[in-house]
Amino acid sequence: MNNTQRLIPGTLYSQLIHRTQHAQQNGALQSISTNYEYLTEGHQEFLVRIVANLERKSKHQKAPKPENFNPFLPYEDHLFVADLSDQHLVLLNKFNVMDHHLLMVTREFVSQDTWLDEVDMLALALVLTELDGLAFYNGGQAAGASQPHKHLQMVPLPFIPSRPDLPIDPLIAAADLQGLGHIPDFSFVHAVVPLTLDWTASAQSLTPKLLALYHELLDAIGIPFQSNSPQATGAYNLLVTRKWMLMVLRSQPSFEGIAINALGFAGSLLVRNQQELEQLKRLGPMTILNNVGVLPQQEGNG
Repeated sequence: MNNTQRLIPGTLYSQLIHRTQHAQQNGALQSISTNYEYLTEGHQEFLVRIVANLERKSKHQKAPKPENFNPFLPYEDHLFVADLSDQHLVLLNKFNVMDHHLLMVTREFVSQDTWLDEVDMLALALVLTELDGLAFYNGGQAAGASQPHKHLQMVPLPFIPSRPDLPIDPLIAAADLQGLGHIPDFSFVHAVVPLTLDWTASAQSLTPKLLALYHELLDAIGIPFQSNSPQATGAYNLLVTRKWMLMVLRSQPSFEGIAINALGFAGSLLVRNQQELEQLKRLGPMTILNNVGVLPQQEGNG
């Protein structure tokens, strides 16, 4: 494998700002405007974003596209941010809900249903050494993946200027993890491990550590890694910050019309309109997470 690093260390943030301005000026970046409010259930606070207007995205989606359309091959030049390696590049999320939402995309087509590997973890490490944020991966359609071409994602912190931490951070802190463990408030199958890595070290030195923890989490949620097959044997969400790594076993992409990807398990939810917001309030966020996740008694039943 050739892991030639192309990004000049210390430049990703400036590149991100510059390319965002460029993409806005050229109309390539079509941000989705939202309002937000907080909901509290039990000990968990949820940041809920309500889409103000989906018209721009829906118009784009109605445009005819060839069968098996792939937005990453070729990608829009105006959305390009930086080269990471011979295998990955960074793009802006065209329809971003949160500012500076990045995609770490494989240059050639690789299925989103395959395991994350060493080159994926290098991409993850390169971005996390440059930016403090939440990186995540939707491992399969049942985990909320909307594109079949492999891509990790990153949203820099803070999500909200007045709130520097993620909504889930208090629950992880209260769990007082000494190693791989669980969050008591989460009933669905998951595992979380604290990270004590030196983020000033080289991304190459961090990669094997991240990969080993990824395999450990897979095993902990009941998806043993199989090196002899590229196809993952279960759907899952992976969430990674500089402080912790969390994995959730998934059963379906949505519940009662409310779609959930990895961000939902960080306490960040998105609804498309006021009706969905009322539905979310009626059901409760934890009920939705429990239904798109897998409860322990459901393991092995599917």
